[in-house]
Amino acid sequence: MKRRVAITGIGLVTPLGVGLEATWRALLEGRSGAVSVPALAEAGVATTFAARVRGFDESRFASKRELRTMDPFIHFALGAAVLANEDAGLELDEAGGLRAGAYLGTGFGGLLTIEAQHEVLLERGARRVSPYLIPASIANLAAGQVSIRLGLKGPNLSPVSACATGAHAVGEAARCIQYGDADVMFAGGSEASLTPLCVAGFSAMKALSRRNDDPAGASRPFDRGRDGFVMGEGAGVVVLEEMARAKARGARIYCELVGYGRTADAHHITAPAPGGEGAARCMRAALDDARVDSEQVGHVNAHGTSTRFNDAFETQAMHSVFGRHSAAVMVTANKSMFGHLLGAAGSVEAAISAQTLATGIIPPTINLEDPDPDCDLTIVKEGPQEEHLEYVLSNSFGFGGTNACLLFRRV
Repeated sequence: MKRRVAITGIGLVTPLGVGLEATWRALLEGRSGAVSVPALAEAGVATTFAARVRGFDESRFASKRELRTMDPFIHFALGAAVLANEDAGLELDEAGGLRAGAYLGTGFGGLLTIEAQHEVLLERGARRVSPYLIPASIANLAAGQVSIRLGLKGPNLSPVSACATGAHAVGEAARCIQYGDADVMFAGGSEASLTPLCVAGFSAMKALSRRNDDPAGASRPFDRGRDGFVMGEGAGVVVLEEMARAKARGARIYCELVGYGRTADAHHITAPAPGGEGAARCMRAALDDARVDSEQVGHVNAHGTSTRFNDAFETQAMHSVFGRHSAAVMVTANKSMFGHLLGAAGSVEAAISAQTLATGIIPPTINLEDPDPDCDLTIVKEGPQEEHLEYVLSNSFGFGGTNACLLFRRV
């Protein structure tokens, strides 16, 4: 019999704020984190804005010497993990650390460090390349640094699955608890790839919005005028804990993670499968894992990227899964405010889904001014909405056709 998994801690570093409280307040107020980025304009990139993290003091989480050995994606991950640990009120001793682990992923890893050190190589020669280039930039060092900082000696892994990374990390970490490999897991994703090269790459694909005169209004999931996603950065980490353990220590429990699905489209390197077929199978897999009927789900935190095909095909997938119940499902898209946090998106949105269940408040989708008739969902858009929710589904889909869905239950 699988063990039950509680979410007992949340740590966020996002374009809307540092910490759950600041981020949640901004979401409910409908504020965008997108701003102009002068370096992008100077580099001649067609898209000159992004959703940036502001007000993050990395020196709170590590010494200056330690920080110099880490790329910013590790700074964000470490900050989110420490905040999650503080929120959970965990005090792991040596024995507890042996039963605790970290699954923290990223889409790109230390791209800022790689680009900076490549310039050093070209301009100053190989002898001047930093000895910290590799440990600062490789993807698994987010999980590695968090395990070192918090004394987590159990399972340690860094999933990389594009925009589904954070959700995969949470789902796979939950499996560790369900099957007895760990009692506590820190799970999530981190991303810090707002470099001219990376943004130019997405821009060349015509994946990004080009509303340079209106960054705050650029991310508009399910709107007829959407023209691409807005890149973002940040990290989200949740503390997963075996339910009986959490209750025994009197922990505050946000919700229970009851279902996890993962599928592949096996269709195209960037485009979703027609009709959202792979996404629909993934949602059903999460429901089946929890043995929950689709009509019990009251809210979906959509992947909602603000791209033409993703929003339309995710809509079709939801109609396929929920059928006549679709109109009763309240839908929101956090990316309208966060932008797309890539490898961190799934875990940040999982954290928001947990907070939604804990509070009974669904954050709105902003910038939905002209709803696309091909996206005929019941979308929360006129400010936050209070709902009595039992189950919330969070969707994450990535390039290569990789899909992850997480189902949460109120406790």
